[in-house]
Amino acid sequence: MQTAHEPTGQTPGPPGHTPGHAPGHDPGDLPGPVASATGPIGEAVPPRVSVVLPCYNEAAHVVAELERITAALDASGLTYELLAIDDASTDGTLQVLRDNASRFPHLQVIAFRRNGGSGTVRRIGTQLARGEIVVWTDADMSYPNEQIPALVRELLEDPSYDQVVGARTSEEGSHKWLRWPAKWFIRKVAERLSNQRIPDLNSGLRAFRREVALPYLRLLPAGFSCVTTITLAFMSNQHDVKYVPISYAKRAGKSKFHFTRDAYRYILQVLRMVMYFDPLKVLMPPALWLLLIGLVKAGVDMVRHPFYFPASTVLVVLSSLIIASMALLADLVVRSRPEEVLPATGTAGSGGPWGSGGPGGIAMRPADRARIDAVEIGP
Repeated sequence: MQTAHEPTGQTPGPPGHTPGHAPGHDPGDLPGPVASATGPIGEAVPPRVSVVLPCYNEAAHVVAELERITAALDASGLTYELLAIDDASTDGTLQVLRDNASRFPHLQVIAFRRNGGSGTVRRIGTQLARGEIVVWTDADMSYPNEQIPALVRELLEDPSYDQVVGARTSEEGSHKWLRWPAKWFIRKVAERLSNQRIPDLNSGLRAFRREVALPYLRLLPAGFSCVTTITLAFMSNQHDVKYVPISYAKRAGKSKFHFTRDAYRYILQVLRMVMYFDPLKVLMPPALWLLLIGLVKAGVDMVRHPFYFPASTVLVVLSSLIIASMALLADLVVRSRPEEVLPATGTAGSGGPWGSGGPGGIAMRPADRARIDAVEIGP
């Protein structure tokens, strides 16, 4: 593996930029080794598929997961890269990845200097990806990652779909008897607000077209609800999502899911996403219900006390009008919002692991560049 000081043939970055280092950051500022720029990143033709694999305290089984993913993709004939992103693990996961990197020629090991959460990992991983199709999955042995090529081919064979999601047919996570009713309720809320059937709202195994997802990456939260966000973002913007049934196994290692905290974040994120794209669906129903209740109460008050309306009746009617006004104003803001244009500073696959400002022509936020401690690419 070459070091960052060896010639790599990569496209120069911005003025003053050291190859293999994040633009705007002096190599001495980074506590760990910094990127080498050989291997898949230096290829003239970008791979067809990029697999983003978050790794947080998965040392005991991450190699088995890498073997399963690479075996399936090698047999499929698809060109690919595998981005294993260590999210500041404390159990030696990063060292395990480094020790085994030479076994996987398509592997790129990325190290975060501080824990950012699975949403942050997936967002930055998708920005770094060079493939036309990006695959999200987990490294805990719970998802059937041997089916990744099948999900990718669904997108390649049918251009009408922009995302394919593995819909789990069973629940094997921790707090099973608490998670199932909570997830069912949140899923029904999401279906109601999106007017679409959603077999699995937060499956961690999915493949999607990178160029379609790029405008929505900034909406991803740091935690587990990032998969819910990308689903609702696609559906709310008329991007077709296909669901494929998959099996689901009990995860290896200890779950990072916290029932109370993460369930609250899930439902909050569902409401936030629908508010972002279609606020009328969230605000107008309660406004109309309050108005109906207020009018009915006003009718009852009129019969009991002609031409006398208690303060409670007036308050209910006024509340409904205020919420309805907010709904209309929010809808006006959404519809008048200019189309988002992502800054492009290069072409896909150019400029080494960082490109000219960012991978795939997408400028990364300085905070995201600062988070990455090291990028190491297999032979």
